Amino acid sequence: MKPRNIIRTAGLSCYFIFIVLSFALGFSPGKAIGYNLFSFSLDMLKVLPCAFILIGLFEVWVKRETVEKHFGEEAGIKGYMWAVLLAGTIVGPLYVALPLAYSLHRKGARLAVIFTYIGASAICRIPMAIFEVSFLGLKFTAIRFLVSIPLVILSSKILGEYLAKGGYQISDGTQVTTE
Repeated sequence: MKPRNIIRTAGLSCYFIFIVLSFALGFSPGKAIGYNLFSFSLDMLKVLPCAFILIGLFEVWVKRETVEKHFGEEAGIKGYMWAVLLAGTIVGPLYVALPLAYSLHRKGARLAVIFTYIGASAICRIPMAIFEVSFLGLKFTAIRFLVSIPLVILSSKILGEYLAKGGYQISDGTQVTTE
């Protein structure tokens, strides 16, 4: 086993042993951590299967040419607007948006547009905006969108250009070893 895997396994083992001992010994902070782990895991199990089905349908139904046209190099500022609109439709936490961002990348979306999508999915979700309007008012939400969306686009554009100049490539998760 690789040292990295040994460290990961040991860390996870210590974590779960801590939770079990916390319940056995009545240690309240450890019990709270255990309850949170169970609650978050249950929430993820409710959301992720549906999200992965939708992402799978996106992979099959949406053609690469369509993504390149609307999110790729020739899209221009229109790509950023499409990214914000797509991000607004995300229902659920940010971990639902990340697999779709990877799918967009695989289909030819520009890196800066992907960053805009990820940033906007954290701040522009329609369900979150409706909740916000009901408690803080339409004026607050409009001001927050008018300030945050241009900043997300600007920072995404700067970061995307910087990484593109440096020749950065997103890995597909496989490691290539040269010996």
